[in-house]
Amino acid sequence: MAINGFGVTEFQLFLLRRMADYHPELVEDALRRLGATRAAMREANKRWQAMVRAPRFPRGAARYAAVLGPAEASLPRRIGDLACTARQWALPLWPELRFEVLLGPAEIGAPVLNEWLVRAAGSPVPVLRTVDELAPWGCVVGDVGAAFPGAVPREGSAPTRFRLDFAAPGADGRVRSWVADFTWGLLQEVRADGMG
Repeated sequence: MAINGFGVTEFQLFLLRRMADYHPELVEDALRRLGATRAAMREANKRWQAMVRAPRFPRGAARYAAVLGPAEASLPRRIGDLACTARQWALPLWPELRFEVLLGPAEIGAPVLNEWLVRAAGSPVPVLRTVDELAPWGCVVGDVGAAFPGAVPREGSAPTRFRLDFAAPGADGRVRSWVADFTWGLLQEVRADGMG
């Protein structure tokens, strides 16, 4: 499914545009797999931005269905007292992940609360015991949060970015404080916190 020639491939290019700041080499590899160029990636980003600002472009989850087709899964999710819904779509670049849109309760108009890549149900979760096992593009926010209990979510440096502060052993076995940066929920880099 596509709207105005903007479908799954173009949506993946749009996601990649925000990841290029961290790992251009991984983005280049993904572009090759998609048979696309950096110019096509920039154009996809430009087109998506124009579409979401257009008055007649669908809002909420409908905008994703317009370009990605029907959701592969629609799952109930509780966030505190809120009864929410998570809709998920498969993307060829990341077969073990799903693009998830978290929608608020229907009675308040089902606003989009979050949108990012998550681990697909039944997909093997990477074994993460030390910070050295955290490879760029190798895990999502949920993987790191589950592997290192006590991880604290933080706002990222842009709307598509997310950050986790967590404690984990380094190469020498000593537990330290670390900061993990994610774009669209996919790990981009880990660095020492500098605070501890």
